[in-house]
Amino acid sequence: MAETSGQEVAAASGRDVKLTCRHVWKVYGPDADTFFTNGNGDVSDPASLVEKVRDTGHIGAACDVSFDVHVGEIFVIMGLSGSGKSTIVRCLSRLVEPTAGEVILDDEDLLQVSKEKLIDIRRHKMGMVFQNFGLLPHLSVVENVAFPLQVQGIDKAARLARAMEMIELVGLSGRETSYPRHLSGGQQQRVGIARSLAVEPELWFLDEPFSALDPLIRRQMQDEFLRLQQMLHKTIVFITHDFLEALRLADRIAIMKDGQIVQIGTPAEVVMQPADDYVEEFTQDVPRVKVITVGDIAQPVADDLDHANAVDAGMTLERLMPKFGDSLGAIAVKNDGGNVIGQVTPQAVLSALASEHPEGGGS
Repeated sequence: MAETSGQEVAAASGRDVKLTCRHVWKVYGPDADTFFTNGNGDVSDPASLVEKVRDTGHIGAACDVSFDVHVGEIFVIMGLSGSGKSTIVRCLSRLVEPTAGEVILDDEDLLQVSKEKLIDIRRHKMGMVFQNFGLLPHLSVVENVAFPLQVQGIDKAARLARAMEMIELVGLSGRETSYPRHLSGGQQQRVGIARSLAVEPELWFLDEPFSALDPLIRRQMQDEFLRLQQMLHKTIVFITHDFLEALRLADRIAIMKDGQIVQIGTPAEVVMQPADDYVEEFTQDVPRVKVITVGDIAQPVADDLDHANAVDAGMTLERLMPKFGDSLGAIAVKNDGGNVIGQVTPQAVLSALASEHPEGGGS
């Protein structure tokens, strides 16, 4: 995948940048900060420094990690165990202190703010959901959901009213007085999600939130997550080791290996144009028809094309293909605003599905 600046990607997406992770390093070992003379993590030869870190017996859990997260985007960070994905999301919130780099939220470097300011930002701007649900066993569902508002000092009536709204939002109405031990794993995770949303966070971190759930419940929670995002339009950093989960949920995916980012792209870009053998191994069993969208392969529109039956650019090829049942002619493609932006043909669909690394016209 070609290198693209954060500003260019943001402009192309039509979204402002909410969060920037810039040259972030987390090195474990004695005097790790001596590897960085300026503290901002921007080094002239990152690859050589990675080797130096390892040769000296230090552990580079995150190495020169940079990306932007746009307003309203689901940005998924994925990789195998030990790849650094959970380390980096904890660096973003300073639950783990980075060794060097910058983490910029709304033009403010979180690594430079005071402890008191950081606590205030976490309480009012961030929501966090982790794999272990972290519910307080002695509190009921409504009390668990209201707990972060209690920490903020909000009066009891207001925080319980807000908690009840969140409980209804995640589909747990009727379980307000239940305790965590009375709930299934999926229900407990819904409580965790409701609790994280109670503070109305601008930025939502989810670290493998569904990994402990059975496959069927996990699928249901993914559906619930997408439903909530469609309603709330949060800015989200989502961590997973499951590539199919990443493909299903992500607007963009960052794939990590050995503490470094290997590739960043849309699901279709990652599947159609894997950066290396490591990424290609993730993608080899992925059904492309479920991932590639009409917009990914859209071509310039012909002057005489009928716009009446235009399809959405976000439609998958799986959903598109039946529309060629009555006619093999080109179909118009429209954006979210309803404007025609291109066309798609049966030949373009076949090329995308048959070619090992097809060239997409719309990505």
